[in-house]
Amino acid sequence: MLLCGKYRFKLDRPLIMGIINVTPDSFSDGGKYLSGHSAIRHALRLFGEGADIVDIGGESSRPGALPVSLEEELARVIPVVEALARENVPVSVDTTKKRVMQEAMDSGASMINDIHALQGMDMDFLARSDVAVCLMHMKGEPSTMQLAPSYNDVLEEVGGFLRDRVDTAIFSGIARERLVIDPGFGFGKNLEQNLEILRHLDRFRETGIPILAGLSRKSMLGAITGRTVEERVHASVAASLMAVVKGASIVRVHDVAATKDALSVFNAIEGKKWEDGISARTA
Repeated sequence: MLLCGKYRFKLDRPLIMGIINVTPDSFSDGGKYLSGHSAIRHALRLFGEGADIVDIGGESSRPGALPVSLEEELARVIPVVEALARENVPVSVDTTKKRVMQEAMDSGASMINDIHALQGMDMDFLARSDVAVCLMHMKGEPSTMQLAPSYNDVLEEVGGFLRDRVDTAIFSGIARERLVIDPGFGFGKNLEQNLEILRHLDRFRETGIPILAGLSRKSMLGAITGRTVEERVHASVAASLMAVVKGASIVRVHDVAATKDALSVFNAIEGKKWEDGISARTA
C-alpha cells in the first residue's frame, strides 16, 4: 500500500505516472505545455488514458539544464496543481525547492518527487503532512551529471544512497508507507550503468520501498535504437515493461496509453486484473 495524500494505492498492479513538463527546455516535451491551460488539458488527457498519478515539473532536470527562479517555478506549477486537484487527479510535483513543495501540498498535491532526495532539507514539514515522497538518486547536478560519471560499483553505491535516504526520512517522521525510491536512470549514469541498474532492479526491492522507474524517451534508449526523442515510444514502452518485470511498482512515462496497453497484456499473462479509475484507489 502506498499512502499518497488522500489516495491509497494498493500496488497490486504497476502504477503509471504521466509526465507533464511545464517548461520551455525539457528534453522531450519542453515548450509544448508551458501555458497552464495546455498543461491542464494534457494532464487530464493522460489521466483519462490511464495514468494513476500525474507528475508536474516546472524546472527542467535534463543534462545541462540551468535552474529557474522560485517565483517562475511557482507560477508554472501551482495553477496546474490547483486545477487538477479540483478534478480529483492525484498530482505529484517534481521539484527540489521547499517552498514549491509546501505550496504544492497546500494546493492539493499528493506526492513530492525530489531528484535530490531531500538532501540538506529539514523534513519536518513533510513529516507533518500525508503526501507520498519519492527519493531519487542523482550523481552530481543536472548541469554536469553526464560528464563521465564514474562508480566503483553502481548497484552498491546507488542502493546504499537510497537506503540511507529512506532511513533518514523515516527517522525524520515520514511513514515508510509514504515513501518511493527511484534509482535515477540517466541522472549521472552512462548507458552501461543504466543497463546494469535495470538488469538488477530487483535488488532495490530489499529496501521494502516501492520502486519508481523513469526511462521514458531517455537518451539511453536513443543510444540503443538510434531513434530521436520523438521516435522512442516503442523503446520507452519496452523499457518500462522490463522495469516492471524486474520489480518496479511505478513507471514514469510520457506515453500513457501505449504503456497501459503493454502493462494490460503483462497483467493478463500474470493473471492480474487491471482496475480502472477510482476502483484502483480509495479517496
